[in-house]
Order: sequence, then structure tokens, then C-alpha cells
Amino acid sequence: MQHWARRLEQEIDGVMRIFGGVQQLREIYKDNRNLFEVQENEPQKLVEKVAGDIESLLDRKVQALKRLADAAENFQKAHRWQDNIKEEDIIYYDAKADAELDDPEGEDVERGSKTSTLRLDFMEDPNFKNKVNYSYTAVQIPTDIYKGSTVILNELNWTEALENVFIENRRQDPTLLWQVFGSATGVTRYYPATPWRAPKKIDLYDVRRRPWYIQGASSPKDMVIIVDVSGSVSGLTLKLMKTSVCEMLDTLSDDDYVNVASFNEKAQPVSCFTHLVQANVRNKKVFKEAVQGMVAKGTTGYKAGFEYAFDQLQNSNITRANCNKMIMMFTDGGEDRVQDVFEKYNWPNRTVRVFTFSVGQHNYDVTPLQWMACTNKGYYFEIPSIGAIRINTQEYLDVLGRPMVLAGKEAKQVQWTNVYEDALGLGLVVTGTLPVFNLTQDGPGEKKNQLILGVMGIDVALNDIKRLTPNYTLGANGYVFAIDLNGYVLLHPNLKPQTTNFREPVTLDFLDAELEDENKEEIRRSMIDGNKGHKQIRTLVKSLDERYIDEVIRNYTWVPIRSTNYSLGLVLPPYSTFYLQANLSDQILQVKYFEFLLPSSFESEGHVFIAPREYCKDLNVSDNNTEFLKNFIELMEKVTPDSKQCNNFLLHNLILDTGITQQLVERVWRDQDLNTYSLLAVFAATDGGITRVFPNKAAEDWTENPEPFNASFYRRSLDNHGYVFKPPHQDSLLRPLELENDTVGVLVSTAVELSLGRRTLRPAVVGVKLDLEAWAEKFKVLASNRTHQDQPQKQCGPSSHCEMDCEVNNEDLLCVLIDDGGFLVLSNQNHQWDQVGRFFSEVDANLMLALYNNSFYTRKESYDYQAACAPQPPGNLGAAPRGVFVPTIADFLNLAWWTSAAAWSLFQQLLYGLIYHSWFQADPAEAEGSPETRESSCVMKQTQYYFGSVNASYNAIIDCGNCSRLFHAQRLTNTNLLFVVAEKPLCSQCEAGRLLQKETHSDGPEQCELVQRPRYRRGPHICFDYNATEDTSDCGRGASFPPSLGVLVSLQLLLLLGLPPRPQPQVHSFAASRRL
Repeated sequence: MQHWARRLEQEIDGVMRIFGGVQQLREIYKDNRNLFEVQENEPQKLVEKVAGDIESLLDRKVQALKRLADAAENFQKAHRWQDNIKEEDIIYYDAKADAELDDPEGEDVERGSKTSTLRLDFMEDPNFKNKVNYSYTAVQIPTDIYKGSTVILNELNWTEALENVFIENRRQDPTLLWQVFGSATGVTRYYPATPWRAPKKIDLYDVRRRPWYIQGASSPKDMVIIVDVSGSVSGLTLKLMKTSVCEMLDTLSDDDYVNVASFNEKAQPVSCFTHLVQANVRNKKVFKEAVQGMVAKGTTGYKAGFEYAFDQLQNSNITRANCNKMIMMFTDGGEDRVQDVFEKYNWPNRTVRVFTFSVGQHNYDVTPLQWMACTNKGYYFEIPSIGAIRINTQEYLDVLGRPMVLAGKEAKQVQWTNVYEDALGLGLVVTGTLPVFNLTQDGPGEKKNQLILGVMGIDVALNDIKRLTPNYTLGANGYVFAIDLNGYVLLHPNLKPQTTNFREPVTLDFLDAELEDENKEEIRRSMIDGNKGHKQIRTLVKSLDERYIDEVIRNYTWVPIRSTNYSLGLVLPPYSTFYLQANLSDQILQVKYFEFLLPSSFESEGHVFIAPREYCKDLNVSDNNTEFLKNFIELMEKVTPDSKQCNNFLLHNLILDTGITQQLVERVWRDQDLNTYSLLAVFAATDGGITRVFPNKAAEDWTENPEPFNASFYRRSLDNHGYVFKPPHQDSLLRPLELENDTVGVLVSTAVELSLGRRTLRPAVVGVKLDLEAWAEKFKVLASNRTHQDQPQKQCGPSSHCEMDCEVNNEDLLCVLIDDGGFLVLSNQNHQWDQVGRFFSEVDANLMLALYNNSFYTRKESYDYQAACAPQPPGNLGAAPRGVFVPTIADFLNLAWWTSAAAWSLFQQLLYGLIYHSWFQADPAEAEGSPETRESSCVMKQTQYYFGSVNASYNAIIDCGNCSRLFHAQRLTNTNLLFVVAEKPLCSQCEAGRLLQKETHSDGPEQCELVQRPRYRRGPHICFDYNATEDTSDCGRGASFPPSLGVLVSLQLLLLLGLPPRPQPQVHSFAASRRL
């Protein structure tokens, strides 16, 4: 077998030396040494420059934010509250007006007069990816807030003055994107004006639940939610509590920590989390699923619930926010005030706020609940029905904002958010936020107002930040990345969410964006701590097509981005320390080389694909490379490579590489007969963006990415020494390869390494495309006892004395070449030719498992948190809306039932449902505009295989009694191939478990285990959760109002007639204090 292996190695090396042209291309570069310069990437200088540029970009937004926040506070302070204000008094552009007038459900949902709504004209703006109007602001008001209420109308009145400040900001900085004021009343005023993106279902957007608003409105939180699950909490009330807890969780961000427990006589966590955990997306999902399993039984024991909560908050042995400690209790009522618990744990300092929620319609005395909240610096809320949940589970933020307001200028600090999806279609953005405070006083000498007015925000598109990073000088495998204090990436080439839900931020950890190891953990920690650093590491990287793993050397360099919570990193392979910069000052030479880009030259010089880069501002981009080349040529006939509207670096390098690859055709390819060695094509790809394929007809079957930096073969060749084989990609679910017309081939490529003085770089990759069927026949000959293909076969049988080989004995021997990812490249079995490119376990599970068990291969498992999955088929929801109590016929016939709290609560929900009936029918994602067939975000488990520790020839037996098999395996030198010869299985009684390589749907790693070893993070360094002057007297002393019989009769008539009433202003305890 070793003899066969040497023959295979020699054949591959011979073909690549003759046709690959590695040595010849080196000579061509040296012959053209006067046409380019060698530039150096200096990592420290690079990261510091980019960090400085990003800091300057963000600082301009910060200045605009401060002007807006100051102006808003002054406008509101000067505003005079109007009790008798009417809708027709306020003229503004209602961003949802057009959508409401054209309701998708065909219902009249118009609320209030439309005479006060402006009608605007819009023009398309590529910067916003939207139609906008720069002369006006737009207003968005949540669906469940009445536009005609006095509070909202006064809010619209004073915020109108912000319009001129928005316009002036844009005049000073034309690059500004969305400027937004999110009010604590729910009103959003943004600039420039654009129509709201109308959802298919009811619009549940509320600015107060956006990640950027939550982060800007309060300091981080340590929250314990306790839920009363005693026997009295049954049916509808329990369902209201479950929904309320889920809505409460949605008000938390990644800077917050939370736990949820249920209690009756005893308290216990609802999930596997036994302590406070970070309120990230995956942990909140665990809570939401666990809450649905709560069951009501036993008696109410407030003491057990509160003691559990205080113990959680006092646990200092865990990572937590250490700010804004609070307990949120949901109950249907009770008599116990548990004063002894508060005296023991919370008094006299009252460092923990207590918020109490009375849920459902009942006749219990709510005084104890009010007392608990008022004596512990919290607030008391009532949630009688589904319609009150969203508003009352977010109002607590106003209480938490009090210390910030009282702190004044000290608390006026700009914060930058995680990455998230913009609701108006801008794509992935980060937002700078600044709280806006109420500066009014009730009278001379009165206490300062302590209400937060809202949050001001300015968006920065990630693409604008990416433009500040070097694009093509870092090479195909070099890149820039940035992370925040949570370790989440702001920039990274692997930040590519397949689907986004704008309710949640995009939180991809640096250690999930790359393959995690100890070195990267250290780098991540240093970056979070705001340090500078540099480290060379040996690490694993995943190939672009996610089929392979390579062990590589990378240089990491990082610096903090001042005035932000971000840190910037640069990753460079050693071979990308230097790069070529063309210097084509000779215009005659420019024209000569440019002519080799013309399709008229392809027949003699080979087909040229050019990378779809932004060579010039006026170049029309196209996914079709032929069309893109046509657009490029047409533009180049109008401008020169030195034009100011073009990227001279990109253009000069492209034209230089066009000429250099043409010389390779001239010196090597044109005079060779590819058929002699059964080659379908030869090719060369360069850093400059040229991919030349010879002969021209081979381009018809060329499927590689025309951008070399995005081509898997190119990037892997740079990272690996020797010849890299890449079989055609086959999915196990698709039909086998069709070996028609000799068009199926195997790519073999290798990097061209240049040494210019002491500087080494790899500016190109060359290779050949093997004819699969012809090389499968050649493989059998090379792994046989014949010396050449024309020699007759020597028959070996039981009576003859000769060694068995892969050609004559193909009925007894299986001979294969498998690449380093475990994919079949060549086989001596004709019936396996159409399986080339498949994971070998799908071809011979028994043999692949043996190779893995004998350390020829090792396995790396990781999770893709950015995947998209098809929606699950809807379950049987029955006849009733989801989560609604359905009374029996006996209930309807019972007069007592009609006057009960249950009837009143049901009527409230049905009435709400008549107006917004899709509330009950849609989940939040659907309700906010996702099509019903849209893919949803999910986690996929990925498994890649790569060569293990065995690097020599190896014999082994697959032990299976009478079905045992002998196999021999050996790595081929200077390739990524494993040569395996094995006895064919005699029987199928020893079927082993099949190794899986394809991506599979997963729930991800066990969250309950992950929280026991949380990743390092740092929260915001300043906390505002206490101020000695805070007035806690406003703590929700409202009372519930039992309905009259007349109201019940009216509601019944409305239900019978099916007439939706005009909604009335929602009355809640903060409304009075919002008078401006």
C-alpha cells in the first residue's frame, strides 16, 4: 500500500507542477517587480487608526444626541399643560395613518379624527433604504394607547418643537440616520418622516420595550419575580399571571439579572436556575417555557415568597448587576403584610424595591399589597385583564428612573447598545441613547420633578462602521472585529443572522462567532476590561462553507474604542503581514492589461471572473458576473483607473492581476494538452480579485464564488501547505452526481508563496480541475500492480501468487481517497462515483467509525445561533382564542355568574378582542409583522471532522466476529487526503452507529449547566439606584372600580351587535403625574 501511496503522491505532484504553474507564477511576479510595491500591515497602528475613526464617527452622533436631549428638556419645561386640548388642535404626521385606513383585516380601526394628520410626499433615499421626507418628523403611537387622551395630546404638542432640532442636526452632520425620541408615555417621534412599516397582524410595537429604550431609561437591574400559585389563583387569573411574567421578562436586557419563582406555602424556582442569571435571550426563553408549567394549589404564603426573593438578592457569590435590586410579586390578593420579613431583610435602608401586582378581577382587599409597595419604595399595579398587561408590566421603569433624574447631569451619560434590527428597515444598527429628564417644579420651593420624560436615540448602521475598516489589504483570512462589555460582537465576518426579530437584540458572543479555546477566552476578557494587547495563537477555524476545520496560526491585536463600551480587534495570519500594491503609472500598459478583461480575449486567454467589489461609485452591482463585468467595462471606457470617483488601489491591483494571470496562460497553460492528464480546467485566483479559468468553455461549469475572498478553496489553500482537494459539494438529501458530459470535477489548489527579500506573502492560488470519472479509473491503476494504464491487467486468484490490488480485486477490496473533512474524493468502486463529495459515513458507516475511533479523524462540535428554521405547523388551537377562559352553557344560564368578576373580566377581554381580535390569535413575532410563512430564528448544531493525531501508515481490524474487516490507512504527503484500503464487508450483521456531519436542529447547550459557569462580562460602570431626596409617596394607591349593572348590560348589547366601541383613555396611576 505504501508503494501505491507514493505513486499517488507523485502523480498529483507531477500534474500540479506541470499545469499548476506555481513556480512559473512566482517568476512572473518577480519579472514584473517594477509594477508593484510591497506594503506592510502594522497591526497596532491599524487597530488604533480604525478605533480612532470609529470613535470620531460615534462622537459626532453623541454631540447631536446632547443637543436633542437638552432641547427636549427645555421645550418640555417651557410647555404649559392644557387640560382642554383636543385632537384637532394638534397637527402632525401619523406614521400609521395610512396603514390604519387600509386595515388588512378589513375592519374600521380608525381611532379619532384624521383631520389633524398631515399628508406627506416621500422620496427614496438609499441611506435609509426607505422613502423619507426631510421636512417633517413622524409620530408612532402604540395600538393600545388612545391617541386622543390629554396626556398624549400634550406630549405631541411640546415634542413638535423637536422637529427643527432634528433638521439642524442633519444640516450639521448629513450622515445622521434615524433620530428618535421615545417618550415614557409611549409616543415615538422620529426624523426624517417615513410611513410606519405596517404589519400583517396587529402592531404591538411600543418604544418602551425596545432594547435601546430599556437600556437608556434605567440602570441595570437585579430582579426576582415571585408568582402566587395558591389554590385561589386558578383559570383565567393564572393565565394572566403567566402572560404578565413573560411580558415583564421582555422589559429586561442583557445588562440585567433575573430569577423567577412560584410560591404557595413554600417557594421554589420555576426553572432549573437556582440563582439570578443574566437576562439574555436564551435564559429568558427557559423562564418563559417554565412559567407555562405553573399549577395552582395550596394556600398563600407571602412570607415564603419574599424570604426566597430576599435570599436570592443577598447571594453575593454569583455574577449579578449589583444595581436596582427589586422584587416583583404577582398575586390575586391576600391579608398578610409580612412586615417581619421586611424588617429583617430590607429596613431601614430599603435597598430592595418591592412592586406588587394584583392580577384578575376579585373582591380581595388590596390594601396589604399597596402597603408592601409603598413602604419599600416600589409601586402597586392592577392587572384586571389582558389589555392591562403590557402597560402595567413596563411602568416600573418610571420608578427606577427617579434616581437618574435626581442625579441630574451626572446621569446624563451616552450609552451604546447591543446590535439589533432596526424596526424601519435600516438593517443591523447600534444606537446611542441619552435619557431625557423632567426639569419642571410644581411651584416655587417645591421638590424637583423626578420623572424621566423618555430616551433620545440616534442610530448608526453597522455598514457605516464597517466602511471605516480596511477591506482588502488584510487578505482573505484577515479581518477586524469589535465586541462590547458582554462579549457580544458588534463587528465580525461571522455576524450574519439569517433572520432577525426586532423585539430582541442580536447577541452573538465572540466565543460563538469563532471556535472557542482558552486563548480566545483570555483575549475576550482583556478586551472587555478595556486593555490593549497582542497575541499569536494556534487555533481552529471553520471553512467558509462550514464543511472543514483547519488548524492555523493567527495574530490577534486589540485596543479599546475610547468614549464607548466597545473594544476593537484585528486578526491577521502571518502570511498577510505584507500585501501587494500595484503601481501602474504606465497608461499604455494599463490599456494592454485591460484588454485581457474583454470577452473577445477569453477564447485564447481563458475566461476571467472579476470580484464584485466597489471599484467606483457609479459602478452598477450585479449578482451575475457576466453582467457585472459588462458594467465594469462600460464604466472603464468613461473613466480612468486614476479617477477620483474610483478606488485606485482596487482598480490598479485588478488590472495588474489581469496581466499577470494572462502571462501564466502564455507561459504555461496554452501549450499544454489538458486531456492528456484528464483535466477539465486549470485556474488561478488572486488577492486583486481576478479568477482566470482556462480553457474558456470550462467557465460554463465553474461554480466557485467570483470573489476569491469568499471562495472556500481560496481561503483554505492559503491556510494549508500543499495541495488541497475539494470534491463537489453533495447533500445527503439530494440526488447523486450526474456524470454526464465529463463536467463533474474535483478541484485541487495550492497557494503561491512569494519571498521578496525578507518579506513573505501569498498573493494568489492556482489549481486544476480533475475529470472525476477519468481520475477514478486512473486511481485504480495507480493503486494496482500495473505500472501504467496501457499494461494489461494481471489476474490474481486463489491459485496464483500475486498481491491483491485495488483494480483487479475491486470486488474484494474497497480503496478510497477521503479528504480531511471526511468527504469521499475518489473510489475504486464504480457504483460510488456518484457519491463523491458525500460524507464518508453515508457511504461506509462502519469504516468511517473505525477511522474516527483510531484517531485518524477528530471531531469538533459547535452551535450556530444565527440559523433560520422553517415555521412549525400550527397546533390545534380549538375554537377559542389562545389563553382565554371559555364559560360553559351552565355559566351563561346562571344569573350569579353574570355579576361575577369572571364575567366582567371575560367581557373586557372579548371587547378588547373585538377591537384587536388578532391579539389572541398571533404570537408576538407574527403580530409585529412577520409573514406567517417566515422562517424563525433557531439553533443548529454543527459537526466538522478534521485529521487527528495519526500521521503515519496504520493497520487495524474492525472487530465484529465473523464479519470483521481489515483496513489500512495512510495520509498522502503534501495533500489533505487519506488513502484507505479495506476489505469489503462480508455481511451486514455488524452495522455500527453512523457518524453525523450534517447540520441538525438543536436546543443548544444545556442552559442550566451553562449558567453555572457564566462567561466573563462587565456591566455599565455607573449605577443610579438611590437618591436621598427621592419622593416615594407616589406608589400606586389606586383602587379598582367594580362595574355597574348598566355597564354590564351595555357591554352585552355591544357584544351581541358586534359593534366595537370607541376606546376610552386608559386610566392608570401615572397619568396624573405625567401632566407636563
